[in-house]
Amino acid sequence: MAQIIFITGGARSGKSRLAEELAARRGAPLGYLATGSAGDGEMAERIARHRTRRGDSWTTIEEPLALAESLAAHDGRFAAILVDCVTLWLSNLLFSLDDPARVLKEVELLTRTFSTLRTPLIIVSNEVGMGIVPENRLARQFRDLAGEANERIAAAADEVYVTFSGLPLRLK
Repeated sequence: MAQIIFITGGARSGKSRLAEELAARRGAPLGYLATGSAGDGEMAERIARHRTRRGDSWTTIEEPLALAESLAAHDGRFAAILVDCVTLWLSNLLFSLDDPARVLKEVELLTRTFSTLRTPLIIVSNEVGMGIVPENRLARQFRDLAGEANERIAAAADEVYVTFSGLPLRLK
């Protein structure tokens, strides 16, 4: 069974950089499973910066919805696979399925997939529940969904980190 590492933290806290460093320690080739898509110019620039930073040893796989299936399909092809990020995946699922319970079933499918993998997996997610209570229903629903998904993934992971101001703290 592959090692599963989960990394969470706030925006611009160093999550992705830590994940990339942990993956790179495993050697090449490396898989980067991207859940986001370039819906606007600013997001396209972010994606381009991330790709440039990672360099040529990474193969990018874009999958906004079928995360568990994509991991299973690419298992064994890489020294490690990095998923960035869970919160974008949850957003995609919530807009696609319009039902938090169905989204959590996808999270369950993901965590069940962990035990079948041979390739080490590093998963990045945002911690969105440390701020104020959002003013609208959808934002509260998403915050709660992300918190529950992070909790489930962290419980199933072998190692869990949180990053603050570029500094990682190992929790598990």
